Amino acid sequence: MPSFRELLTAAKGRITETDPAGAEALLAQGYLLLDVREPDEYEQGAIPGSLHIPRGTLESGIEGRLTNHHQPIVVMCAGGVRSAFAADTLAQLGYTDVVSMDGGFNRWKDEGREWATPRTLTADQRNRYQRHLLLPEIGEEGQLGLLDASVLLLGAGGLGSPAALYLAAAGIGTIGIIDMDVVDESNLQRQILHNQERIGDRKVDSAKKTLTALNPDVNVVTYDVRLGADNIMEILEGYDVIVDGADNFPSRYLLNDASVKLGIPVVHGSIFRFEGQVTVFDPKDGVTYRDMLPEAPPAEFAPSCAEAGVLGVLPGIVGSIQALEVIKLILGLGEGLSGRLVAFDAMDMSFREYRLQRDPDLEVTWANRDRIQIVEPDGLCMPNMSEPPTS
Repeated sequence: MPSFRELLTAAKGRITETDPAGAEALLAQGYLLLDVREPDEYEQGAIPGSLHIPRGTLESGIEGRLTNHHQPIVVMCAGGVRSAFAADTLAQLGYTDVVSMDGGFNRWKDEGREWATPRTLTADQRNRYQRHLLLPEIGEEGQLGLLDASVLLLGAGGLGSPAALYLAAAGIGTIGIIDMDVVDESNLQRQILHNQERIGDRKVDSAKKTLTALNPDVNVVTYDVRLGADNIMEILEGYDVIVDGADNFPSRYLLNDASVKLGIPVVHGSIFRFEGQVTVFDPKDGVTYRDMLPEAPPAEFAPSCAEAGVLGVLPGIVGSIQALEVIKLILGLGEGLSGRLVAFDAMDMSFREYRLQRDPDLEVTWANRDRIQIVEPDGLCMPNMSEPPTS
């Protein structure tokens, strides 16, 4: 049976090594730095921009975090031993351009090269989010991204309730909620942010109590106002994603025009009786609400939940899908619903997908953002645009 030294010599014979100066040059050329040290080592100091996957979880974790097998990689540990074994393993996994840094982080630091103490999760946060940390596609880096994210919810009602709960549980750092209504007993059949004791309370206050009790990491910002042309730009600005749980067309069109002007993606959801639908509007690189519905339908064709009724559990399904799409947007996971609308029918438990197309004649676009005028929607919710500049 070969000794450790023999195994190391054999591994080094199969890989390419470089010193810290060579590694620094490779990083400048676009190589990815993979740090395979243990978490306690990483927390004491790391090279900015590195991807951290401990050596013990490399085989199970790398392909979920680095899907491109042709991405050039520099592997680093503390002294160059674990990185040599890691580089050999990566080659066996099909990664085509892998270099081990001889001397590791210790030599890099001793030579005076740039390093920093990385931001990491606290022990309590690691415990709270441990099921996320086990997912290679999220890990600690992704969880920190969620904690840094800000999401605005339009409405603390049927759709906003499940979306807010799951986003807070996931650790979204800032959750804004717009709603000027009070909790009514008829809300409790579906609006699970609220309870019997809060009937008559402001919905935003009730929502904040529920979310902060669920996760104290979350900063809940409340807007107990009517969303209008006079305040929407100020409220939306600075948020990463918006969750549309509006129950009327003027609010949806107002939100569309403001979000396009600001370039903020919107995760849209709607419900009617036993049916729901979800899509993502990406103003910079996808369709928008006006592409899907150029003008508002007559009121008699779009009754509210109060008029038509809604199955209580339905917004829980739709709002949860909205929360999922928000998390995917923030982390860049999987294939999102931009350009795709998913329709759910609770009566036959079916999901159908429809493709959405851009309207080539639509003026309310990211390219025309400087011409978009934010005004109170008229009866048909038609857009308002300034004249294009003359050449």
